Amino acid sequence: MTKNKKKRMTRAQEHEFYADPDNQIPQGPARRRRARLTDPVPVRFPPDTLKRVRSAADADDRSVSSWIRRAVEHELEADTA
Repeated sequence: MTKNKKKRMTRAQEHEFYADPDNQIPQGPARRRRARLTDPVPVRFPPDTLKRVRSAADADDRSVSSWIRRAVEHELEADTA
């Protein structure tokens, strides 16, 4: 059995795609967001590390905060395995 892999679009391709009103119709049922997040936790990084984090987050098409949360969750899961 093979999995269908979705081809990722660039931001420019997404903009062009969703500029067409026919591509703005919601598909399927609404999804609820996860529970609200807690208060912000200030974290400081050296400039070079922050540059690498921003680059990695951009490559994953995520915000820096989302990328860091995922990295922390990954480390915590690995710690319990």
